[in-house]
Amino acid sequence: MNGLVVLENNEGASRSHEILSFAVDEGAIVGGKKRRKGAETLSLSGQQRRRDRGSTPTLGRKPEVISCMACTANLLYKDYQSDHQFSLTSYTYNNVPITTSGTKKGDLLLAEVNTQLKNRNVTTDIKVDTNSKLFTTVTVDEPARGLKTIFSFVVPDQKSGKAELQYFHDHAGISTSIGLTANPIVKFSGVLGSSVVALGTDVAFDTATGNFTMYNAGLSYSNADLIASLNLNDKGDTLVASYFHSVSPLTSTAVGAELSHSFSNNESTLTICTQHALDPLTLLKASALIQHQVRPKSFFTISGEVDTRATDKSAKVGLSLALKQ
Repeated sequence: MNGLVVLENNEGASRSHEILSFAVDEGAIVGGKKRRKGAETLSLSGQQRRRDRGSTPTLGRKPEVISCMACTANLLYKDYQSDHQFSLTSYTYNNVPITTSGTKKGDLLLAEVNTQLKNRNVTTDIKVDTNSKLFTTVTVDEPARGLKTIFSFVVPDQKSGKAELQYFHDHAGISTSIGLTANPIVKFSGVLGSSVVALGTDVAFDTATGNFTMYNAGLSYSNADLIASLNLNDKGDTLVASYFHSVSPLTSTAVGAELSHSFSNNESTLTICTQHALDPLTLLKASALIQHQVRPKSFFTISGEVDTRATDKSAKVGLSLALKQ
């Protein structure tokens, strides 16, 4: 093992959470209880401590299901950043949210405007960034029982169009997506299991080259306060084991760890973290992140990042202010 990595930023987390955390791109959602029976929440966000006692979610209940790795991922990586960020969310008279955000990365200043429109079971997300790109995602929820369709595209990128179809069952979930081009990339994600044990896979095939660009597999186990998973990513080159334990849901106290090993370069990375709510409005993570609710749904966050394998480099400090009116 090359060293102990106390903190990593969000970018460092993306590769190690490909399987069993299928996002919109892959679509499928793996079984695992977001809220346990008798527990307040395991969502690991101090601002999301909503009571849900006695509920036992299943794969078929989409709003209650998250991946078995999501709790660990949120604890280890969520809200950590080394940039300066500001966002402001307001609502129109008909309750349409409009979010304006800006991020300072070194000497580069990035900005974007987001909004979301809803009409019955159709949700349209629109984003415009400083590169004059228009990102649009249209989601149709349950055109038939258990189905969800998603269409996305970026203007002016003519090759960005993609269509996705998801299907959810009590003990299974599948998702297929295809790029709307002459030689598209086809993706498939699938999972079988229950709220205790789940087995999933994630595959991508490039029709232009005739090669598989991604194939991952994962196994997860969860009980009342513990979630563990084992994933084989990067075409079998990276083995990732993660662990999450909720110590005290009432104070959002939790511990988590992730061990990643690369077979190609024989390197291992261990990431650990813990969190505790100092009070109902302040969340502390691993002594390197503190988040305070300055007003309802508005948060000020200070985070730090230290690479213990490069102690000669200075630590990074990130600031974030998110205001919602």
